Amino acid sequence: MSAGASPVHEAAEEAPALPAAGSSFYTAMRLLPKERREAMYAVYAFCRAVDDVADDGGPAETRAAELDRWRADIDGLYAGRPVARVRDLVVPVQRFDLKRADFHAVIDGMAMDAFEDIVAPDEATLDLYCDRVASAVGRLSVRIFGLPEEDGIRLAWHEGRALQLTNILRDIDEDADRGRLYLPREKLEAIGLTDPTPGEAIAHPRIGEVCAALAEEAQAHYHATWAIIRRNARRATKAPRLMAAAYRLYLDALLARGWAPPRARVKPSKLRLVAVALRHGIV
Repeated sequence: MSAGASPVHEAAEEAPALPAAGSSFYTAMRLLPKERREAMYAVYAFCRAVDDVADDGGPAETRAAELDRWRADIDGLYAGRPVARVRDLVVPVQRFDLKRADFHAVIDGMAMDAFEDIVAPDEATLDLYCDRVASAVGRLSVRIFGLPEEDGIRLAWHEGRALQLTNILRDIDEDADRGRLYLPREKLEAIGLTDPTPGEAIAHPRIGEVCAALAEEAQAHYHATWAIIRRNARRATKAPRLMAAAYRLYLDALLARGWAPPRARVKPSKLRLVAVALRHGIV
């Protein structure tokens, strides 16, 4: 799993049709009432299809053309002319007032990874990337969950970044093997690294300082996420609560492991994940 995928996209890699039964995304969606669950699966199917284009869509020009077709299909959906592959989104868009700009943002996020490996982006670019591949999915999701508009947008902003930064920190070695480095340029320059290759960056003796600083940012986003969750109705926050709690286990495991090589892959125990599911799946 590369850091270049949102939590929803991560679930997409785990199963050919529906989210994998063992994934936190699947568990979170199962907590929803039927009409909201079906709407989330329609959004998930869209994310999976776009993700497949970005990852496995053939030559760059072919992928670019197909992503453009997806943009046109989303525009057609909102113009009342849905083609077959977006027809399952018709009811969710109308019922939950899903925004066209957020679907476009998801496509644009996939395009950021599709045509050129991301290596040490500046912090503004990294934030834009997190917004497109994670928070945009969150903005679609919170409308389906039924959160109030203002708090829903804030929750999507903070939780999307918390989860995506956790992914980035978890996957630094795997991403480097793929020629990618999502750690921000400014933090790398602070330890004396200018235009490093991914391999050079993750092998640097002070790379832990960069990771620790990014982990602090993720922790601040988790803190803001929970503040929003706690002041909203439990029925509307069950899914985001479960996702935040499950992903925080990964960040805690990373902090406990540390950043010095060799960095063992972290994965919370099934018992802890089950405990999270039980705690946050109870009405």
